[in-house]
Amino acid sequence: MSAILDSLRNTIIAGFVLAVVLFLMFINWGGTLDHNFGAFIFRWFHVISGVMWIGLLWYFNFVQIPNMGNIPDDQKPAISKVIAPAALWWFRWGAMATIVTGVVLAAMNGYLIQAFSLGAIDGFAVEKHVMIGIGMWMGTIMWFNVWFIIWPNQKIALGMVDADADAKGKAAATAKAFSRINTLLSIPMLFAMVSAQNLAFG
Repeated sequence: MSAILDSLRNTIIAGFVLAVVLFLMFINWGGTLDHNFGAFIFRWFHVISGVMWIGLLWYFNFVQIPNMGNIPDDQKPAISKVIAPAALWWFRWGAMATIVTGVVLAAMNGYLIQAFSLGAIDGFAVEKHVMIGIGMWMGTIMWFNVWFIIWPNQKIALGMVDADADAKGKAAATAKAFSRINTLLSIPMLFAMVSAQNLAFG
């Protein structure tokens, strides 16, 4: 067991092996590899990506940022030079994977245009399209913030690009503000996404 758990790579491989076992159970029970199964696979990857993205967003806002003031100055470089850059890599690519799989999933299920128009294209007659659209727009705003505001400013704040102390301070404040905006949006975004799939409308 230690050969699996001592290595992150082996742990992840083992997780996917167990998922394959569940897939084989599905086939054994008469499951078919049709369009619905393909949509399920993209939903699964969408959820996995979203857990990585939002999990790290909440790690930054619930754990790292509030506790930075409690870390002695001589230990802070371990966070800024090692932990934060690695976390930000998974954070931004988790965001990218979430948005891509979400768009593919919406297209496969036939509601991409309806959702992005917030239901306007079908006269607001399908409440689920309005709700999933709200979630998709919030997720898109959050993705934009990650790639075009938070990450560029974090590179300055962490010293990955040359900047003076004043510029680093401003960049850190901007990154924090937009990270908090994303944390705020994550709560109604998840409500919209989950409600569109699970609440009965009309």
